[in-house]
Amino acid sequence: MSRPADSYRLNPRKLLLSKWTAARPVNREKHFLVTRVFRDELEVVREVELQAVLTQRTERLPWQALQDAQRWLMGWR
Repeated sequence: MSRPADSYRLNPRKLLLSKWTAARPVNREKHFLVTRVFRDELEVVREVELQAVLTQRTERLPWQALQDAQRWLMGWR
């Protein structure tokens, strides 16, 4: 089975300090950095904290949300 063209495969163990670009920036917040990775009691990655480079604002979301290419692009563009 193939993956949809608008998503990509990520290794959740390698997300810390990874760089992301918002596909549709809001309030000029375009570039983000994963500053924290949240794991459950079995050490399974559940969520990440993204920090906007411009404003330092943070948001917490399920790591799988980063696979949505309609919202997030890998790297800084």
